[in-house]
Amino acid sequence: MVFDCVCVCVCVCVCVCVCVCLPPDMEVTEAEQRRQVEEQVEMLLSGQGSEVSGCDVGLEQSKPATLRKNVTYIVCGVIFNDKEEVLMVQEAKQDCYKQWYLPAGRVEVGENLEEALRREVKEEAGFDCEPITLLLIQEQGPQWIRFIFLAKITGGSLKSLSAADQESLQASWWDRQSALPLRGRDILRLIDCGLKYRQDPWHPVTLPVDLSCRHVVQRLVLVFTSAEQQVWVLLIKAPALHLPIAAAVKTHAVTWAANMVVQEAMPSAYYDQDVNTLGIFSLQHNGRQHGKTDGVCLNTLVALVPDHVQRNEDGERVECTGTSQPPSIENPRYIWHQVQKQTLREKLLEKTKNTSIVPIHSLY
Repeated sequence: MVFDCVCVCVCVCVCVCVCVCLPPDMEVTEAEQRRQVEEQVEMLLSGQGSEVSGCDVGLEQSKPATLRKNVTYIVCGVIFNDKEEVLMVQEAKQDCYKQWYLPAGRVEVGENLEEALRREVKEEAGFDCEPITLLLIQEQGPQWIRFIFLAKITGGSLKSLSAADQESLQASWWDRQSALPLRGRDILRLIDCGLKYRQDPWHPVTLPVDLSCRHVVQRLVLVFTSAEQQVWVLLIKAPALHLPIAAAVKTHAVTWAANMVVQEAMPSAYYDQDVNTLGIFSLQHNGRQHGKTDGVCLNTLVALVPDHVQRNEDGERVECTGTSQPPSIENPRYIWHQVQKQTLREKLLEKTKNTSIVPIHSLY
């Protein structure tokens, strides 16, 4: 059978595209692409992941993630007993000898994040554990990211001084009131976060999704909400409509990727908007192949909000009022999609108002 061919770009690997020919009846309409994007956003909202088949922004400034070379991932466990005492370990390292900290350590080559957490808790505290949920993510650029988990004990026994080794001297339950020499006070915030989640979970259970990624990237659900509570999502047009994927660059916070996208899509409006990274719906990591799957993909919610104070052409401050339309797109690569499905629009409105997702904090 002879038919006319329609050229469609299919992404292969990170940055290679192959063109294949499809018959006209297989061409996906723009309306169908928009519907598929909304389905993908719903899937991400539910904590699932989606394959990373390319990178739209920042790839030329990024290198494939390789543990021990250009990225360090830290896992940290926040674990409570029935008395709401928190599990602590006494350090054996010379620079913090006999000081106390949460069980934490580096992810090793070939491990996923949950395996690393189980190993660190076993080595440092003597217990077997299972992660319950991610509590939050902290980062100092793609070269250092810490994943903090709420976890529970499933077996083992508390490590005593008689079992002291290079991993730790011992473990103990801390009531958070007794005097204890801490290695760092940064953990107090993490402990408080774990207590609050136990008492009133503010986001769904979120655990890493086993999908590989070569770079540290963000898939951005970048939304604009109008004064009338309509919601738009920023998309990239080619090879088919899709959510932007941006690589983290070494010189900036991981969350800077959203700023790069907004600068590229609407440069004139950039300085009149606040680019607010609200948190992540889900996290994708595999880690099985060293240097090939050491990356992570953070499926991130970002709100574009007009700056409350702007200036007119005379340089005078003027209060910004709500607007009914998102900023104009200046780059033909991008397009705004107005969310049509009411249930999805309501979910996105709720998430942007209540930020009921896993927070990501930049420590720069």
